[in-house]
Amino acid sequence: MPATNQYDARLIYSASESDANMLWATRFFAPDPFIFIEKRGKRYLVMSDLEIDRAKSQASVDTVLAYSAFVKRLQQEGTAFPGAAQVLAAVFRDLKIKKVEVPSTFPVGLADQLRKMKIPVEARSDPFWPDRELKTKEEVRFINEALRAAESGMEAGIDAVRRSRIRRDGYLDLDGTRLTSEILKRIINTTIMARGYVPSHTIVASGNQCVDPHNQGSGPIRANTSIIMDIFPRSQATGYFGDITRTVVRGRASERLKHAYRCVEDGQKIGFRRIRHGANAFDIHQEILNYFGSEGFPTGLAGGRMQGFFHGTGHGLGLDIHEAPGINMRNKNPLRAGHVVTVEPGLYYQGLGGVRLEDVVFVTKTGCRNLVHIPKILEV
Repeated sequence: MPATNQYDARLIYSASESDANMLWATRFFAPDPFIFIEKRGKRYLVMSDLEIDRAKSQASVDTVLAYSAFVKRLQQEGTAFPGAAQVLAAVFRDLKIKKVEVPSTFPVGLADQLRKMKIPVEARSDPFWPDRELKTKEEVRFINEALRAAESGMEAGIDAVRRSRIRRDGYLDLDGTRLTSEILKRIINTTIMARGYVPSHTIVASGNQCVDPHNQGSGPIRANTSIIMDIFPRSQATGYFGDITRTVVRGRASERLKHAYRCVEDGQKIGFRRIRHGANAFDIHQEILNYFGSEGFPTGLAGGRMQGFFHGTGHGLGLDIHEAPGINMRNKNPLRAGHVVTVEPGLYYQGLGGVRLEDVVFVTKTGCRNLVHIPKILEV
């Protein structure tokens, strides 16, 4: 017997400002939850009076319905204060929808209310929109634009480190003030904001702070130690992210740190060489992990914490900063032409600090194309 869909329509109820699935489906930014329905290829929005006119002119859908019209009808039928579940039931009656599929992030309370009204709700595991993984030419352009903003912030940050003076006490001084992670983040973030992008939790970590890869960094920065800058701005216009990481040292890096940096560079090159359509994500990550071990950089618990290379080699990039596919120990699926993924191996050890380098590549049938243009320099 041929397989058939078990649902009549797909339903999302969320705010597109914070839900990439909704934003991808509608190309419409709104801060409050609204209703999206797809039935047989036709897309509907049910919008408040506040947003309906903007949605009609901006949203990439076929029909925009007025939420207030359904509220008024329900009130005339005797429901004094209709909620989202009652409005949805009325919309479903009009569109002849009996059962819906929703993303795994759909509000549980709303799903329960619909089920009590005898409307089956079936949650679909990720990805809700499988086509989100493969980027269109327009999406690649949006990501490229976000990367240019990230590069401008990175260049401003590296320039500030380069201009800093090494004080007698071993700390860095910029324009007469002790250079801190906070000052460096402010320089990076204001540069990004001037281009119409929103920085979010920019990382500027130095020394042992680097051993925790998502430590945002704080306090004064010393000379002759690693500084990891990880920048991932989001476009206010399109919602797409850029993501770039560089590691620099003001002064002289130790021989061990130089060795770690060369290995991370070489680990990236393994990724660049191996990434292509059909390549196994797990195998790429494992090869880099094995290479680091062969160079004297093991991964595991040491001193009560993980050290070495203990995060993924990369992740998908788009309307979410972290999206499918992952290049890591958990994903044995093949990469596909059209994926946009980061390549960001790293090494982290207490006492040494850390090194991470991150570029973004577009996967093709025969290889990959690096979308990042700025160079990699350790000592500045």
